[in-house]
Amino acid sequence: MGFLSKWRARKGADEPGAVDVSERDGVRYLHLGGVTVQSAMRVNAPNGLELAYTRAMMGFLLFHPEPRNILMIGLGGGSVAKFVYHKLPAVQTRVVEISPQVVTAARNHFFVPEADERLQIDIGDGEDYVRNHPAGCDVLMVDGYDDRSLVEALASQRFFDDCAAALTPDGVLVVNLWGSDKLFDVYFKRIEASFDGLALSMPTGRMSNIIVFGFKRSPGNPRWQELRERAKSLEEEYGLEFPDFVTALRSLNVHSEKRLLI
Repeated sequence: MGFLSKWRARKGADEPGAVDVSERDGVRYLHLGGVTVQSAMRVNAPNGLELAYTRAMMGFLLFHPEPRNILMIGLGGGSVAKFVYHKLPAVQTRVVEISPQVVTAARNHFFVPEADERLQIDIGDGEDYVRNHPAGCDVLMVDGYDDRSLVEALASQRFFDDCAAALTPDGVLVVNLWGSDKLFDVYFKRIEASFDGLALSMPTGRMSNIIVFGFKRSPGNPRWQELRERAKSLEEEYGLEFPDFVTALRSLNVHSEKRLLI
């Protein structure tokens, strides 16, 4: 089918901040300043999670199954925001996105709904928002890559400290990182430092993306059998591969034969 004509939110193909939308084989893609895919949506299933890493970000439900409010830093095509909106109706979600062009593209091309009592989208600086809203969310999800790298302001020790402060006592930080990033270990150690060592990493299949969870309070060294049972229930409820998430957690984190140690 080939790519459709690119929609652009600004003049000049090489300027920073380009927002492009393309489509192939029934899947629509968002690009920010290059060819790297930032978000994807299957057109005939717009509220699903097409990319493996976005599905994996929902892995926090293994540890915090009933959040009341979620803060997302970075909208992209809005895949995770839409999924939460349609699948977790009791949750209030706020998304902070620095680019008005991204918000326009998400609403015009990716079916992100308008704001209501359950979904708010703010155009602003996510770093500032997190710092100025302590103890304000149960789950904080950060997806801060541009076309080349993780945005520096969303990777500093101070930012991760502010993330910990922004969470409620049982809150969970969820961060998307690239496994191939040469600074991955640096970022992970910063998250560990901000969360007193209570951090887990979860690969998403090909190691292209690794989801990192930071816990305000220890989830209590859950037994593998308990996690598998929880995963099966969540898979039935949400249609995501939660049993695979449990297997992935075992591959990269300290554990015993019977328990995940965190």
